[in-house]
Amino acid sequence: MAQLQRITIASSQLQQEQIILTSEQQHYLCRVLRLREGDRFIAMDGMGKWWLAQLTGAQAKILEMLCVETELPVAITLIVALPKGNAFDEVVRNCTELGVANIAPVVSDRTLLHPSSQKLERWRRIAKESAEQSERAIVPAILEPVTFSCAVASTTATHRYICEARGNYPHLKTAIDGVPTKSQIAIAIGPEGGWTETEIENALHARFQPVSLGKRILRAVTAPIVALSLITAVYEV
Repeated sequence: MAQLQRITIASSQLQQEQIILTSEQQHYLCRVLRLREGDRFIAMDGMGKWWLAQLTGAQAKILEMLCVETELPVAITLIVALPKGNAFDEVVRNCTELGVANIAPVVSDRTLLHPSSQKLERWRRIAKESAEQSERAIVPAILEPVTFSCAVASTTATHRYICEARGNYPHLKTAIDGVPTKSQIAIAIGPEGGWTETEIENALHARFQPVSLGKRILRAVTAPIVALSLITAVYEV
């Protein structure tokens, strides 16, 4: 099915064995992708279900449910300080491809960007498009931006890590060794300039373990990719 185009639908669009397409989806399938009556595509609900569908005008007929196994065996929540400019777009896009389950943007003491609601909608659209492109079964949730202290205090993950560039801390790959599948992992990554001492203390109080991503100092947009790649390498061998 790799050659078929994929779109994300809402569960409310499913009616018996039919998918009621929105005008935007009709435009995308017919005008952008140039699909014709009878052509097939894949519909995904972003929550784990895929269907093989056939275009029939303003609707699509469900032909069969598909079994997709592209998700990581652990659920990763990325708590990441917002970088400046539009750099967070790439964080969302790349980390979606790498299998993140949730992205929690945070405003840290050194954050320069204070996002608008339009930014949040843009990030959610990027996550949806990236999930379709990378053939994921689930579209990651992009949470509302909050302060860092609020994010670490409210996490429910059983395994919690905060990346710190300076200091003698165990490597992330070593720290997650032995963490069983089906676990929930939260990993916090700071802004340019790193976390403040107060933020580190808040994380420790919330039972986050400091870890290293290596000997080099990584950019704020590079560190999330490295962290997700390390976790993926451990659980997809």
